[in-house]
Amino acid sequence: MVINEINFRSSVLRYRQKLIVMLPQTAECSIRPGKLKCLTLLHGLSDDETSWMRWSNVERYADKYGIAVVLPSVEKSFYTNMAYGDNFFDYVSEEIPQFIQSFLPISDKREDNFIAGLSMGGYGAYKIALSNPEKYCAAASLSGVVDINGLLASREAQQDVSVFNDIKLVFGDLEKVPGSKHDLLALIDKNKNNPLLPRLYQWCGTEDYLHQNNLIFRNHISPLGLDHIYEEGPGDHTWPHWDRMIQRVLQWLDLEEVN
Repeated sequence: MVINEINFRSSVLRYRQKLIVMLPQTAECSIRPGKLKCLTLLHGLSDDETSWMRWSNVERYADKYGIAVVLPSVEKSFYTNMAYGDNFFDYVSEEIPQFIQSFLPISDKREDNFIAGLSMGGYGAYKIALSNPEKYCAAASLSGVVDINGLLASREAQQDVSVFNDIKLVFGDLEKVPGSKHDLLALIDKNKNNPLLPRLYQWCGTEDYLHQNNLIFRNHISPLGLDHIYEEGPGDHTWPHWDRMIQRVLQWLDLEEVN
């Protein structure tokens, strides 16, 4: 893979940002007609744009399929236009795709674009895809915060003053979150009859502190008959499991192997 470490001034955020874009270097990709398929891969709460590269082998896994991988950084924003902060939802869902498609060989077609993430990034992947179903054909969450209302009500979040204050900076009045554009369950209900609803993949470890959070999302979506796969297995909230499961996500995307 060719690793592009990009430093540019974001017009949305109004300051310079770092972005990593991995492009396949295989001969098969270089002679293929058209542009590359692309996976936008989102980090968790304590991470940044380097985390997937540092703690997983996603570079090697993606090269097998000849797919581009985009790694943004959004601080602790939950991929949201923050109530007291920056517009990271617009940055990831609008500015980054337009920016990279303008000067790199990356497709802008819905069927060629996917989004996935872990923990906070799992929330972000679902929120961005469900809010922009015309842009993404599939979204995957690994150990994701897929029930934001459950997180806000959890004893762990409320007792951790630092985390709870960060969350209030993101969402503002927390009593207004349920049923809003920040609520993934509400977004599912809103889009359940949308023919462009992305395919959804969800995984969480059974020892993960977000396991119950994921079961709530699964139980909400299962009766709706949507294109949704839920899987679980032994595992906690750590990188060895995400490294293993990102391989499963790439298989689930049904990409053609080129290596």
